[in-house]
Amino acid sequence: MTTIDPEGETPLYRQVAEILRRRIASGELLPGRPLPSEQALRQEFGISRGTARHAAALLVEAGWARTSPGRGHFVIRPDER
Repeated sequence: MTTIDPEGETPLYRQVAEILRRRIASGELLPGRPLPSEQALRQEFGISRGTARHAAALLVEAGWARTSPGRGHFVIRPDER
């Protein structure tokens, strides 16, 4: 389990997004599969729902994930980036 630094300079949503990005890059989170749910992120990192949403949105914005309305966020295949 990777931890975040709640008192660090980097915003929590950016820390969580970076952890998820590294998991995608390492193959721990596979293309076409969902990102961890907001609830799972809240439990793992002790963050708010808004922080979890912001982290997922940052991954979408950066091209690491896509949003499927009503279904959640999914890891993008490398050829889709």
